[in-house]
Amino acid sequence: MKLRVRFLQLPILFDADRLAQEVAAIPESAWRGHPKGFAGNDALTLITNAGDPNSDARGGAMAPTPHLLACPYLMQVLETLGGTWGRSRLMRLSGDSEVTPHVDTDYYWRDHMRVHVPIVTQPTVRFLCGDEAVNMKAGECWIFDTWTLHSVHNDATRARIHLVADTVGGGELLTLMEQGKSPAETRQGWTPKLSPPRPGPPPALAYESRNLPDVMTPWEMRDHLGFLLSEAPPGNPRVPPIAQALNRLRANWHALWARSGDDPSARTEYAALLEQTHQAVTALGGYEIPMRNNMALGGSLNALIFRSALSDAASAMDGDDRVAPGAPSPIPQPAPAVTAPAVIARRDPVFDRPIFIVSSPRSGSTLLFETLAGAPGLATIGSESHRLMESVPGVGPAARDWHSNRMTAAEAVPSTVAPLRENFRAALRDRTGAPVTANPVRMLEKTPKNALRLPFLAAAFPEARFIYLYRDPQPTLASMMEAWKSSGFRTYPQLPGWTGLDWSLLLTPGWRDLIGAPLEKIVANQWATTTRILLDDLSALPADRWRSIRYEAFIAAPQAEISRLCTALDLGWDTTLAAKLPVARHTVSAPSAEKWRANAAVIDSVGDIWSAQHERALGVVGHGSA
Repeated sequence: MKLRVRFLQLPILFDADRLAQEVAAIPESAWRGHPKGFAGNDALTLITNAGDPNSDARGGAMAPTPHLLACPYLMQVLETLGGTWGRSRLMRLSGDSEVTPHVDTDYYWRDHMRVHVPIVTQPTVRFLCGDEAVNMKAGECWIFDTWTLHSVHNDATRARIHLVADTVGGGELLTLMEQGKSPAETRQGWTPKLSPPRPGPPPALAYESRNLPDVMTPWEMRDHLGFLLSEAPPGNPRVPPIAQALNRLRANWHALWARSGDDPSARTEYAALLEQTHQAVTALGGYEIPMRNNMALGGSLNALIFRSALSDAASAMDGDDRVAPGAPSPIPQPAPAVTAPAVIARRDPVFDRPIFIVSSPRSGSTLLFETLAGAPGLATIGSESHRLMESVPGVGPAARDWHSNRMTAAEAVPSTVAPLRENFRAALRDRTGAPVTANPVRMLEKTPKNALRLPFLAAAFPEARFIYLYRDPQPTLASMMEAWKSSGFRTYPQLPGWTGLDWSLLLTPGWRDLIGAPLEKIVANQWATTTRILLDDLSALPADRWRSIRYEAFIAAPQAEISRLCTALDLGWDTTLAAKLPVARHTVSAPSAEKWRANAAVIDSVGDIWSAQHERALGVVGHGSA
């Protein structure tokens, strides 16, 4: 729900210790992982559809779960706040984890607000919304603007637990909001009032019973359309034609409503109106128009209108509530009883299934890139894209306070994606070195830092395919140490706060913890962090969007491995490779299978850092290799 401020603290406090005691009494087995599989995020259900503790649904009649009924003070907290309650949970964020940046855009969030009461927390937990950040202290009560990009970062080792309750408001909650204040406000005498536990039976709470119409009324549609158009950028020449198409939808919808209301016999006609308008918005470039929150206007119309004006609760109320700017928006799906034609997903008109090689540093990616670039029909920029990418605002780590090279789909905003795609397209050459003139083009790209950018690239290039190259850690770590010592792989020589050898290779999350560490510990952490993030990101992709290859297998049988990759990626291959491949351009010293053993002792000494990720990688590295 869009608010007038980023954060609003309500003038009420609760006894966090008492709440923590109630939470601690609930069995650990009651906690459930995030339904979308986000690492470090789990929840304990309090209010769900029909009170089912195993449900994550947001639609339908809500009721308390046995967990909530066992927590009398939690129930008193909800009664004191006074809303009509939708899905509500205890949300736990593990130490050293984050809720990744996202915007809540679907129908549910247009009028629902999310109330936070921290129960277990610490000063290092930061809640970011737009350009503001707060630390919500234990027992306080907050709401925030879910329409703006937001995230949570728990930099400590201890888990953070919040009561997170969804509501459309009502009753006392509206009064508390009127009396609340933003962190930037100074209000003399403003002090939250403690609401301690009270004796007596559990209170009766108000729960949602209806939260989605069968057919959206024309008055609700008018409200949503007016809101979204008010969020579109003024002066954009694409907006007026889209507004005209939406006004036609509103008028025709009202006329059909006046005739038939929500009579099931009219559903096919309603669906046809949505289909026609969605096609018009798509053709007019609605998915390329960023709103004030950097979400695409077309995507938000899709969430609030095309998927919700005529839809069942499952599709409109239980969609993904973590939509990142720039991420592909879901295509509207008709309700089961509707026979309107399905909407066809748009193909990328410029980049046809671009291929990105991703791996930990010094895994042989240059050799694989130089070999695969010989496939007919592939185009490359001829080298790594460090400068091309980091010249685009928002890509370099300086834009994120030097956190790392990590980028998620949340950062795939139009102001970053558009110039990045343009830079790549302008620099592409075919295997003979000639400029590529026709679209769409199949691009091959390899830059080591992209191992930390996979979600961003998947959003910026919706048809992207990924090749995961894996090399055994011992020779890889030895090569990384050699690269650091050579000074030829310095990436951020002026990295703020860093001491010792200039920072080399990719910048991994947590690098500040390595200040003053010996080189073997630095590279082991670089490798392990990169491998962990890569495996997490690959597991979140559909299986048909990535393939793997082992460096050792590639070196042993290059012709067979390249042919296998080309078949899997729908590429041709017309070259006969020698049994021994040429030396890659970024080689530091002459290759040798046993060269790493000169560093075997120090590499083994940090085995506790890298061994777990090595075992994990071995379990998945065969994906798509046969």
